[in-house]
Amino acid sequence: MKVGIYGQYYKEDSEEYILNLLEVLQVNKAEVFLEAGYLEQIKESLDINTNYRTFASFEDLDNSFDLFLSLGGDGTMLRTVLFVRDLDIPILGINTGRLGFLATVQKENIQKAIEEVMQNGFEVKKRALLQITTNTSMEDQTEVNFALNEIAVSRKNTTSMITIATWLDGEYLTSYWADGLIVATPTGSTGYSLSCNGPVIAPSTDAFVLTPIAPHNLNARPLVIPDKTKIKLKVTGREDNFLVSLDSRIATLNNETEMIIERAPFTIKLVDLKGESFLKTLRKKLLWGEDRRN
Repeated sequence: MKVGIYGQYYKEDSEEYILNLLEVLQVNKAEVFLEAGYLEQIKESLDINTNYRTFASFEDLDNSFDLFLSLGGDGTMLRTVLFVRDLDIPILGINTGRLGFLATVQKENIQKAIEEVMQNGFEVKKRALLQITTNTSMEDQTEVNFALNEIAVSRKNTTSMITIATWLDGEYLTSYWADGLIVATPTGSTGYSLSCNGPVIAPSTDAFVLTPIAPHNLNARPLVIPDKTKIKLKVTGREDNFLVSLDSRIATLNNETEMIIERAPFTIKLVDLKGESFLKTLRKKLLWGEDRRN
């Protein structure tokens, strides 16, 4: 099995788990490639004698990889997507962070999880992405134009609200007077959108959600729409510029920019181990059904 590994940061308390992971992969005769920057980080702290092969960008990878491992939290998973892109490599998230909806394998269960994967004890679930195109260039500000969780527009350098005029499939919807607007996928519905009172959407649902950020017009509510919808946005405000974020990446655009947001032409594959599910993750992470009084 050919396996790629990516992590953003090395944490001192993760030494045991990284060594365990590398040992399990070696025992199972996996062909391991590590992201070059991450390998340098762990070599500074760990005694690693194996000469691992490395990659540095999407261009160094191809679809011959059987699995991609993301070590960290959900933020690391989102960065991992930038390496995998449209290569159809299944991604498994190992959570060395805190709350995580995407990185579902806990670091204490690494050995069991990898052994299950090696024995094909997993399912692959496809997740939809969003893409954005504009009538002005974004190439100098963000490398790619897609996002797994959400694309959001928000105010910049001002405490004043912005107005986001919104059209769905060419029909005018409304103008949100707010701090911003989130367009989220089902995967992203448990992230930024949820913190702004957006609904939780099951990953298999063919839908997106528009969630206003602190709207001044209090009757503005999150709106679930079909994922075939083409969304057009245009921002006005007291400042000449606003921010657009694609998961963890941010660009500055001017108020003349017209944005088209729609479903990306490819999907991301996430690994679900046996015994794990989205509903189980919801119960565990959001403490559904628990009463702290008991």
